[in-house]
Amino acid sequence: MLLGAYLRLHRIHEYLTFLGDEGRDVLIVKRMIVDRDMVFLGPTASVGGFFLGPLYYYFMAPFLWLWNLDPVGPAIMVALFGIATIYLVFHVGSTMFHPVVGLVGASLYAVSPLVIAYARSSWNPNLVPFFSLLLLYLLWRFIVQKKTILVFFIGVVSGMGIQFHYLYSILIAFSLLILIVSSIRSLFKHIAVWCCGFFLMLSPFVAFEFRHSFPNTTALINFFLGGNETVFVPGKFIEIVHDVTFRSYGRLLFRMPQYEVWNGYSDWYINLLVILIRTTLYISIGVVVYMSIRFIRKSSQNILTRKQWLGAMLLSGWFLWSILSFGFYQRSIYDYYFGIFFAFPFIAVGIVLWQLMKTKAGIAIGLFVWGGLFYYNWQGRPFMYPPNNQLEQTKRIAKAALDLSEGKPFNFALITATNSDHAYRYFFEIWGRSPIVIQQPSVDPERTTVTDQLIVICENPSCQPLGHASWEVAGFGRAEIVEEKDVFPVKLFKLVHYKGEE
Repeated sequence: MLLGAYLRLHRIHEYLTFLGDEGRDVLIVKRMIVDRDMVFLGPTASVGGFFLGPLYYYFMAPFLWLWNLDPVGPAIMVALFGIATIYLVFHVGSTMFHPVVGLVGASLYAVSPLVIAYARSSWNPNLVPFFSLLLLYLLWRFIVQKKTILVFFIGVVSGMGIQFHYLYSILIAFSLLILIVSSIRSLFKHIAVWCCGFFLMLSPFVAFEFRHSFPNTTALINFFLGGNETVFVPGKFIEIVHDVTFRSYGRLLFRMPQYEVWNGYSDWYINLLVILIRTTLYISIGVVVYMSIRFIRKSSQNILTRKQWLGAMLLSGWFLWSILSFGFYQRSIYDYYFGIFFAFPFIAVGIVLWQLMKTKAGIAIGLFVWGGLFYYNWQGRPFMYPPNNQLEQTKRIAKAALDLSEGKPFNFALITATNSDHAYRYFFEIWGRSPIVIQQPSVDPERTTVTDQLIVICENPSCQPLGHASWEVAGFGRAEIVEEKDVFPVKLFKLVHYKGEE
């Protein structure tokens, strides 16, 4: 855990991602803290046109406040959850199976470059790995102990997880299926208890939905049931499931490069990597699935054996349910989507090495494989490479834009291919120099929201702001450039209203 903390917190302010989405989040949370403007909706989903619950913003708030509105605070919050996940991997592996499983799984999870990358920036999907594994552990505890209070906590964790990413609904469906199968005699009681925990965590979101006739709930249902994104195409289904399985092991355990850059590597390296990935996933998935279906013999060790069997059954069900669900998804599947089962490959490899190390010869082989994977992933630690310094870079650009305005009221525009302007606006706002937003003529017929100057940030240095189609530029009216400034890696322009020839 100390090693994991080092890998997640060391120089975090230099390496964290701070673009439009991150700027939007801290801007909303800043207004919660400073302006007492509470929110009941969270970030918008990347697809489907619906919003998530507000819990991630509530988690961000104390850390943004403690760090005096510095965006590094929420990133540290995510890193702390990442460190807690390392412990959870150890605890789950040790409790369900054996301390060797927990130690192998946690140590490899701690040094996985992909896992580390998603634990070093503030973004709502980055909390999914912790809450997905916690949900699995609570399900296992319930099946073993049959305590109703655990059903309540399963509902609580489900209500929290769905607010971080909509794909968490896959795990909610899985957990409800497990509860139904294991609660036949107390089904209605357990479902009612689950609902209490679930809707308790979603209460701000539910209040908003009631007040506004359930727009997000409707959009979410339509996305999963009526959209083109989630359909069954037999050939495509098999292709997607195979790709998700291969990529999840490759990216999480072997720091496999993205497909797009394979041409930059030698053929022998890629071929060896593919062999190692496939061998690992076939053996580990096979062992876990075998353990989940093998016959349980009655003996004095029956309780321990039953716990292990239930653990293997839940673990294999968790993974197979997730990847089969991805088979219906017809859009791009990004690495962070794997957050709903991030811990599986590490625990599965731990189980294989635990079984292998039960013999003297297996101990040497197991230690060699464990050490080799650990060292290989250690070589991919993020701060071996120069930092991007996105946070300081954004702050520096925002400061230069304000200097260009000379302390006078200004309108603002960002010309970019994919980013949004929230990151810059965040610094404008906390510095007390927010630009005036140009309103539509129907709202502002007198054009009082149009100032004497427009500051434009071009993230493409070759862009031409005059005549650009974006509303922030077009709404300003006919203009001319009076000043240009290069602030790496962008270009700043100061525009004023066109005066013509004097």
